[in-house]
Amino acid sequence: MELLAREAAAGDAAALNSLLGTIRPQVLRRCARALPCYQDAEEACQDALLQVALNIRRFEGRSLFSTWLYVVVANSLRQTYRRLKRRSMEVAGDPLPSELADPRTTSVIAGSRIDFLDALDRLEERRPELVGALVLRDVCQLDYAEIAAHLGVPEGTVKSRIHQARQDLRGYLALVG
Repeated sequence: MELLAREAAAGDAAALNSLLGTIRPQVLRRCARALPCYQDAEEACQDALLQVALNIRRFEGRSLFSTWLYVVVANSLRQTYRRLKRRSMEVAGDPLPSELADPRTTSVIAGSRIDFLDALDRLEERRPELVGALVLRDVCQLDYAEIAAHLGVPEGTVKSRIHQARQDLRGYLALVG
């Protein structure tokens, strides 16, 4: 996968097509873990793959391609979540909002995902520097060294940001739970 990524970043269209085909199942799995509805996960997956195709030339190979990809997927998930949230706000103005099921009341798993995404959204508004480190660690499951290299900060700073972000999220999730 690393070789394909380097070739695609150098402008090889065949390598890019092969890379997109190779990473699609992995990207879809990550998206499906984070979003409660499979169709939403597919939308996020397509967005992430599009971002990879559009921005692959920015991949410089200083970190692993998988690290770069996780950041793209995490950003796509957050963008998809925001889009879904806006849509739901628009739909709330329709005459029959009671027909729309709230995932928090119909599924414990979906509800906890939505609460987590709400908490991340809230944290990003107040402390955006904490979100990246937390998403890379807890969603993308990267180790501290990879996160530090990607963010360009010392490992101690990464650990501190993750600790602060988790404390903030715990407080928010306790209020909604």
